[in-house]
Amino acid sequence: MQVDLQGMRVLIVEDEAIIGMYTDDTLTDAGAIVIGPVAKLSDAFEALNSTDRVDSVALDLNLHGESSAAFADELARRNIPFVFLTGYDAGGIPEAHRHRPIINKPYDPTILVAAFAALQAGSAPTGADDAR
Repeated sequence: MQVDLQGMRVLIVEDEAIIGMYTDDTLTDAGAIVIGPVAKLSDAFEALNSTDRVDSVALDLNLHGESSAAFADELARRNIPFVFLTGYDAGGIPEAHRHRPIINKPYDPTILVAAFAALQAGSAPTGADDAR
């Protein structure tokens, strides 16, 4: 089954260039309009504030040793859904966001696309790799 993310505007916040490009290619191939990827927290806030519309976010938990928790808090405040991408276990997710979808790296592209399709449909999975 092919999933269509046509027109969904996704901000990618990822500090590993290869993973950022892979995420970009995967979501673009599924029809999403990708913003970024950006690798620093300050750039993530700038992209969020300077972009007309962000429908959802692929958010790395750790950006060059800096937690993305403050950015996750801002996304929640703005009601922008997001998926955590992480190489760490789910215990590193801030308590306030443990109900958010989590995809463990390295990830299968079908899991990533399914998670964003669920966000688009308003039925996002929760917990580690629940998008599978």
